Amino acid sequence: MGRKKELANFVYPKDNKMMKFLFCLLTAFVVFPSVAQQVAVLNSPNKGIQLSTTKNAEGQLLYQVQLKGKEIISPSSLGFVLKKPAMELKKFTVLGIDSSAVSTNWKPIWGEVKEIANQYNELVLHTSSNGILIDLIFRVFDDGVGLRYYFPVQANFQHFIVDQELTQFNMSGDHTAFWIPGDYDTNEYTYNKTKLSEIDATTAAAKEKDIAVTALMGKNVVQTPLMMKSANGFYLNIHEAALMNYPAMHLRLDQTTQTFQSMLVPDAVGNKAYLQTPFSTPWRTMVMSEKAEKILESKLILNLNEPAKFGDSTWIKPQKFMGMWWEMHIGKANWPLAGGKHGANTANVKKYIDFAAQHGFDGVLVEGWNQGWEDWFGNWKEEVFDFVSPYPDYAIDSLTQYAQSKGLRLIMHHETSGSATNYERRMDEAYQYMVSKGINTVKTGYVGKIIPRGEHHDSQWMVNHYNRVAEKAAKYHLMVDSHESVHPTGLHRTYPNWMAAEAARGSEFNNAPTLGIIPDHTTILPFTRLMGGPMDYTPGLFHMSLNQFDSTRTQKVRSTLAKQLALYVTIHSPLQMAADLPENYEAHLDAFQFIKDVAVDWDDTKVLSAEPGDYVSIACKAKNKDTWFIGSITDENARNVSLPLDFLDAGTAYEALLYRDADDADFEKNPEAYVIEKKLVSKSSNLTFRLQRGGGCAVVLKKL
Repeated sequence: MGRKKELANFVYPKDNKMMKFLFCLLTAFVVFPSVAQQVAVLNSPNKGIQLSTTKNAEGQLLYQVQLKGKEIISPSSLGFVLKKPAMELKKFTVLGIDSSAVSTNWKPIWGEVKEIANQYNELVLHTSSNGILIDLIFRVFDDGVGLRYYFPVQANFQHFIVDQELTQFNMSGDHTAFWIPGDYDTNEYTYNKTKLSEIDATTAAAKEKDIAVTALMGKNVVQTPLMMKSANGFYLNIHEAALMNYPAMHLRLDQTTQTFQSMLVPDAVGNKAYLQTPFSTPWRTMVMSEKAEKILESKLILNLNEPAKFGDSTWIKPQKFMGMWWEMHIGKANWPLAGGKHGANTANVKKYIDFAAQHGFDGVLVEGWNQGWEDWFGNWKEEVFDFVSPYPDYAIDSLTQYAQSKGLRLIMHHETSGSATNYERRMDEAYQYMVSKGINTVKTGYVGKIIPRGEHHDSQWMVNHYNRVAEKAAKYHLMVDSHESVHPTGLHRTYPNWMAAEAARGSEFNNAPTLGIIPDHTTILPFTRLMGGPMDYTPGLFHMSLNQFDSTRTQKVRSTLAKQLALYVTIHSPLQMAADLPENYEAHLDAFQFIKDVAVDWDDTKVLSAEPGDYVSIACKAKNKDTWFIGSITDENARNVSLPLDFLDAGTAYEALLYRDADDADFEKNPEAYVIEKKLVSKSSNLTFRLQRGGGCAVVLKKL
């Protein structure tokens, strides 16, 4: 047993062939028991996580994960069902084993921290199944595990059509899960909190009257990122990293065994993926910790993505902008020219430019500027928009010049109406048009069924489309904010100009007629959607009753005003929009000051306290400054908060400026009541305040 333990913990240099030979020799004679063959064991750098791989009597390879001795992933199988060639890849012959250790640091172009440590131990099992060569690659970090399949170039098989991926995640108990239904086309759902045994995606989706539920994947299918909490004190997040040339992964649950299996989104003819060697699948990720805060601080998914595809990044700039957008959602204006309420007219956009320039913003997003809006919704035509033809009442040349004269830029909106092929044909012309107008940022949209083949939003073809948009935009030095796109998987490291995405239920759903945005939603998003990358949530709503321009509307924003401020810190994005109308901000300019001041790029981030579905408190240090910002939010329950400030510099006093809920604030009864107060604090202080129901607190910490 002693020799087995030593071998299990051993990591040898990658380039040492003799050590590799000895390792394989020892594995063959020492590690394999006679019944359940142990293939190899690998520990994380800090020894806290252990990955075990075994081979059962049927020839299946299984992996298992423990965290500090607790079983997190019970033995789980791997493999594929191929449609072409028609065969199952379930039984594996291990041809060789490699392992290595990596410890490096890298600096993101923008993000939550200025430097990221990338430290892991890697295990590669070189295998064969039905004559097909497959490498099974595991990376074990201090905060989790990544695994992927690699199909090398081989003599007999070069092309494959995937019918199923058989990766399992066997849970060690009936955990509490935070989930949304599996859906080929949308992730804009309200989150459910249930035991695994209580997941019912069909019933949950039936309650969603706010979105078109058209492509459900089954009663027991959920989307990733999936967040779970065990009864014995650990947190687990399952997602994927580096999603390229492959469909998005959902998870089908066997509720009897509490085992998830990967479920891939099909294409228009039912196939899952078309592979050509050499090929790597996305990473399947398992982030785990005994502390919820450490889940949010994990950089595992980013570390599993490739570095930036292009060298020069000086043109990529995080930014804060206004949006001529919310007034269409609350009945003041509309997207089409017809009807007499066209919002994107020259005079109206100038008002936004004036207000944004007065308060130091970087840009103004304009939706409904281009011809075609009368024809697109419900018709799903192949060619609705050409992306270069403004409405006659939108003087784009004078507006771009006017904006630039005031030190900011317009932000382009490209709604594709679901016709992704039309967009691809027109991208060069559209992006050249943007460059000619001095516009450097585009918000893309994919509302509706994808035309012309009926592809799903999360299929392999559409995943490739989103990546092609990022690559093409980079050639024109354009930044991208995608809506209705696939869930992010850390690709903002590889495509740092793809700066944000929606890919979840965002703030626009405050206007939804039924579920809308409930208070706990924003305390769950950091543990789910934001695990894959920044979200364009569009916070900053100040007028909570949405009957301001339409007396028939009964919807309300289920948030206090102070919570809307705190969201600028708790929901990370390098593209942050002040979503409300200028006139609503003018009524609360003292609170609006926080939106003006808050940074969008950071040197450091500390998760101070967090519990999914309950509360989140995060502190971020502004890029190249000594100023910290804190966002603290709660669900429908009021709570007292005490945050340690031990991340501050020692021997220095700070002024804490708090934008907090008033004592009588309440998301239902008195949402716009807030208090602004100052406190003197230091590294040894605890910052205390009360979050009211559906409330929040935003803090600025300035060194004195």
